[in-house]
Order: sequence, then C-alpha cells, then structure tokens
Amino acid sequence: MFLLLAVGSLTVIGVVLGGILGTAARLLAVKVDPLEADLQALLPGSQCGQCGYVGCAQAAKALAAGDAAATATLCPPGGKATAEALAKRLGVSIDLSDHVERGPEYAAINEELCIGCTRCLKECSVDGIFGATKQMHTILVESCHACGKCIPVCPTDAITMRPIPVTLATWHWPKPATAH
Repeated sequence: MFLLLAVGSLTVIGVVLGGILGTAARLLAVKVDPLEADLQALLPGSQCGQCGYVGCAQAAKALAAGDAAATATLCPPGGKATAEALAKRLGVSIDLSDHVERGPEYAAINEELCIGCTRCLKECSVDGIFGATKQMHTILVESCHACGKCIPVCPTDAITMRPIPVTLATWHWPKPATAH
C-alpha cells in the first residue's frame, strides 16, 4: 500500500513539474531570427575567432543585422565555398578573384626555439597546446583548427602554420573539372 502511494505521489509530482516546465519553455522562449539561424548553419562552427567575433553565433548575428564590419568573406576557415554560400543567402554579390584558397593547416612548434613562456597556451581556444612553464610545448594536430592566434604571441617565432600532409586518411578524390 505504501509503495503504491509513493509511486503515485512521485508520478503526480513529475507530471505537475513537467507541465510547469513545458509551459515556461513556451512562454519564455527566445525568438530566433531565421536568417541568423541559416547563416550560423553555413558557418563551420569552429569558434576560432578569426573573424573578429567570439564565435560563429555572434558572427551570424552580425551578418544578419547587417553590421558594417561583417561581410560574407569574414570566415577564413570556411574559405571560398563558405563565402559564396553566405553571399548567396544574404543576397549580395562578392568578388573573390583575389581570394587565395588555403588547404587544411595546423600549427606546429619548432622545439629548438620554444622557451616555454606559455603565452600560446592562453591563446589556444581548444586546449590543443600542451606544455608547462619553462618546458617545451607541443601541439595536438587533431585538436588544432588552424586559427593562428598562437602565432603572434610567440616571442621567438617558434610557431608556424603547416599544411596537413596528404595520407590515405586525409586524401580525397579531386572533383572533376567542369567543361566550359
């Protein structure tokens, strides 16, 4: 008898609290601009900050609002394809004739030059750099998203960007050329 009373009371509490949470979710929902959501879906989502914004959500918000500093070419990791997709969605035309397409890269530390100052550790947003004070640092290639924020803070210029080597795991069949 007591077991049924306990189960019943927990069920009633769960249903009441679930109803309250469901109602609160509908009443307090934040309206999202559909253009902003579309633009955020087009961005790579690496949250690297190369565009000058904290993350891809803030960049999409600035693009949707028509911020003067935000243009369709604001995302370096996205490259030409992302810039074209953003321009198409925004309904603007862009000139990408001087755009240089870079392949996938990663940061690398020259171990002979590293003095262990830890400045690069503070700049890495993905914790892809390992090391300790006055010890050599190293970068996890799998974690690095090539934002390049670690390069300008290195006092010995020990950090450089390198292309990801082509291996069986990273090679892709090239797309066929279109006939003109």
